[in-house]
Amino acid sequence: MVSKHKNRWLRRWLVVIIFWAVPVAIVAVNEIREEMAYNAVDLDRALTTWNLTDAQRAAGVAARCHGKPDEAQAAGCPAEVLAANAPRQQDARNEYSVRRTTLMAYLWHAFVGYWVVPAIALFLFGVLIGMIRRALRRPPAVKSPANHG
Repeated sequence: MVSKHKNRWLRRWLVVIIFWAVPVAIVAVNEIREEMAYNAVDLDRALTTWNLTDAQRAAGVAARCHGKPDEAQAAGCPAEVLAANAPRQQDARNEYSVRRTTLMAYLWHAFVGYWVVPAIALFLFGVLIGMIRRALRRPPAVKSPANHG
């Protein structure tokens, strides 16, 4: 009878951990989707916003400097305007990269904290219960009368 159900707790642990992975994955995917959508909009806003001086606005440069830097250059945006906005736009790209890296690090820590640690804790708890059950299942040692002499 023991061999029939020998690893029953291990199979149950695997089922629980696999099913627990589903909500963890759903939360992670939603978090990635929402955060990256926000970051993409923020990056797009930073790349399509142009800082112009009053003289450049008066000269009608704003009509030619629109969209992302490549679009603005193709539309005839002056080189000095492109050069003046390039550091700010590069900072926006760098910020986007930092946000992506931070999000991935956050999600890795969340994955470890919400899936790996509970999996290990449940496994160790199961091993502990198994060891206690095995210790309680063994009959006490019977001393033979020959050793009492």
